[in-house]
Order: sequence, then structure tokens, then C-alpha cells
Amino acid sequence: MQQFFDFPLSPSFSFDSFVPCEGNAAALRFALRIADPADPEKLLYLHGPSGSGKTHLLKSIAAADFPYLSLRDCSDPEKVMVLFTSARGLVLDDLQAMPDDPALRGTLWELFNQFHTSGRAIAMAGQHPPRELTNLDDHLSSRLLWGLVARLDTSDDHSRHMILKKVADDRQIRIPDDVVDYILATASREVGALIENFNRLYRYSMAEKRRITLPLAREVRELVQSGREI
Repeated sequence: MQQFFDFPLSPSFSFDSFVPCEGNAAALRFALRIADPADPEKLLYLHGPSGSGKTHLLKSIAAADFPYLSLRDCSDPEKVMVLFTSARGLVLDDLQAMPDDPALRGTLWELFNQFHTSGRAIAMAGQHPPRELTNLDDHLSSRLLWGLVARLDTSDDHSRHMILKKVADDRQIRIPDDVVDYILATASREVGALIENFNRLYRYSMAEKRRITLPLAREVRELVQSGREI
């Protein structure tokens, strides 16, 4: 019997809530090392497609100890410098979104040198390997290869199945395997879209006070295809 509770849908970014699978095992292992103050390794670069878990790991590293910044949200050189100058860790996300800005290139290079020289933690991520980040300073691209580097890939069905099950567990909802298989077969392979499909089904089941079943999943998909917002 499925019980209905109004749990929040916002994700919780922590190592405990991260879903480990074959495609992200090395990235998780490396991130745990960077988050450990006793570990001598202080440099990490993660890369992989959108929704593969890079942001989750960076925010888990940052937690309450370091600032976290996505270059999608802020690329002002002065603000970036102010945010990190006195921080104990440099956590930068979405390097592929970095604009072609000489001032920002210089700021990131200066910050990297400050943190690397002082032995403070550095964790960065982007969709591409360091050498393919065309707007990044060439020296910084090279330095990112000095530390731990890992690619994340959760595009296989086994990984996506595990992620959906974890999202359901976080809502304290038991989702049948046939519903998981249906979502995997009909949703985008991008993990963010996959999770939104589940959240939409969850919201509808809550609103209608109905258990999550395969017929309900089909009903929700038909409603979405007809243009209804859920």
C-alpha cells in the first residue's frame, strides 16, 4: 500500500544521496579523496555529459566548507575573485560555459595558482576534457591534468535504472520495475529529464491520491503529450 506524504522534490546534494554505478565509480572515489582534509590529493577535474552527476559531486565536496560556483550563474571576474580569495577550497562548475573573456581567464589562472601553491582543495567540472575547454587559459588546461581526472557516464540503462530507484527511495516511494522500465523506454536518456519524468509522475499520483502503477505512468505521459502541465 503506497502512502502519500508531501516530501520536497528539490535534490539533496551529498555523498550519501549520490547513486554509485559503473560509469561514475572513479569520479565518486576521487571526490571523496578531495573532500577528505587528511588526503594529500588536492586537485580534481570531472567531465561528462549534462546530468551525469558532476554538479552533485562538486556540491558534495563543497558542502558547508567551501563556496560552490557555476560559471552558468556568474562569470564576473571581480565577483569570482571576491568569492574565493579567502575560501578554503575552489569549487567551480560548468567550465564549458565560460565566456571568451581575457579578464576571467586571468582570474581563474590566478586563483588556481593561489590555491595550488597553498595546498588548498581544487575541484572543477565541465562537459568536456580539459584540452577541449577552448576559452580556458592553456596553462590552466594543462594543470588540470596534473591531478585526478575522471569522466562520468550514466547513459547505460543499468545506471539509469539505479538512479530512478534512488530518486524513488528518497521520496519513500516504492516504484514497480515495470514503471521504471516504461520511463526508461519513453524518456530522454539525459538524467535530468529522466528524473523530471519521475517527479511528474510522483506529483500526479500525489494530486490524484493514486498508487504509482504502469497504467498511471501511461496516463501521465498521454496527458503531457496532450499539452497538460503536471
